Amino acid sequence: MQVTYWAEHAWLEDRVEHGVAIETTDGRITAVRTEVPLPPPGATTLRGLTLPGLANAHSHAFHRALRGVVQAAPGLALPGLGDDRPAAGADRAPDSFWTWREVMYGVADRLTPESYFALARATYAEMALAGITAVGEFHYLHHAPGGGAYDNPNAMGEALIAAAAEAGIRITLLDTCYLSAGFGAQPNRHQLRFSDGTAARWAERADGLKADANTRIGAAIHSVRAVPVDQLSTVAAWAQDRTAPLHVHLSEQTAENDACVEAHGFTPTTLLADHGVLGPHTTAVHATHLTHGDMRLLGRSATGVCMCPTTERDLADGIGPALQLQRGGSPLSLGSDSHAVIDILEEARAMELDERLHSRARGHWSAAELLRAATADGHAALGWHEAGRIETGALADLTTIALDTVRTAGPPPRLAAEAAVFAATGADVRHTVVGGRHVVRDGVHQAVPDVPSALADSIAALRG
Repeated sequence: MQVTYWAEHAWLEDRVEHGVAIETTDGRITAVRTEVPLPPPGATTLRGLTLPGLANAHSHAFHRALRGVVQAAPGLALPGLGDDRPAAGADRAPDSFWTWREVMYGVADRLTPESYFALARATYAEMALAGITAVGEFHYLHHAPGGGAYDNPNAMGEALIAAAAEAGIRITLLDTCYLSAGFGAQPNRHQLRFSDGTAARWAERADGLKADANTRIGAAIHSVRAVPVDQLSTVAAWAQDRTAPLHVHLSEQTAENDACVEAHGFTPTTLLADHGVLGPHTTAVHATHLTHGDMRLLGRSATGVCMCPTTERDLADGIGPALQLQRGGSPLSLGSDSHAVIDILEEARAMELDERLHSRARGHWSAAELLRAATADGHAALGWHEAGRIETGALADLTTIALDTVRTAGPPPRLAAEAAVFAATGADVRHTVVGGRHVVRDGVHQAVPDVPSALADSIAALRG
């Protein structure tokens, strides 16, 4: 299939060009022509600023059901998705990551392959509306309630793969090893659905997952608290043997660091380094609370770091040392994680603005640098090295942001990248093209025309 797109403005090699014809054949860009003042005959017009497709490098699709619910006052949470916190006025500790986690478990307990497909399809369609063309799904909800295997042991993962395909975006399924409730602790009743028992059994099940034109298969270590030290190298070797991406939650909470030091005498980063986990195919997610030594280990090994600022602020995790990590040699990518919002432009903006709050200085990253984290570097973290650029040979994945909305109107076109990063939101995305196919046209998803209803219906089905 041959399709030509004409971009009113396009971001090419860190600059904005006016009038760009992008020719595609069978999902690849075959030519990029600049200084084309008018759409060629038969071309599809993309008004606004066209970027390479955005990459969401860290997602937990089922967390989308938590949006709003975990912010509710005690006693106001939705049936089946609520919490057991004391009522207002009663004695209770402040909310934290750990109290949020209990609500999250309530959602995980209710999902089936069928309901997970419906929720993920709607969630991924929301991502497409926000200009996301590829997602890294950090997937650990493997088994039936109680931990028993489905007849198809990868039924939950395959539901996610099918959901991404129907929503029109690429997926890297980061099949996650999750074996323990903590250092030396057996999985709790919620976590039985996550555990394969051993890393060897995890690897045997993960071997059954199949890649395709829309799907890459990667691996993940949930965290050092969830994968015992003697199991880490098995997961790392599985990924290395396949040159597959390997992701890991790292030092999101100080409690994890303290427990790791108490159990092993080392920080989580040192533990990962000692067992062959770090390296250029590995991405550490969050990396919020690191020592200087931790940052040196990550940088010298070229381990990437995925920052998820909207989740990190929602869960009161803290502000990670993104600037020091990048300067030390760690490529940065961005993720929406818990989906408090799904907006990679906001994640990019938040990384810079959070650093401004922390340092009380401005201008740590340019708009171009933040866009690279949101595009090329994000795709590389997911194993899609041929995506994230508008150039001949790249995958024909494009995102167009309107420059005439109440948020983006005003700046001259030469500053369109700055307007996109520092003013636009996902609501300003007008077109999303994946593999040369128009998935979102004029703000409407072509396969899921009513995404809000799809989200509402799939979440309502979990309330019981």
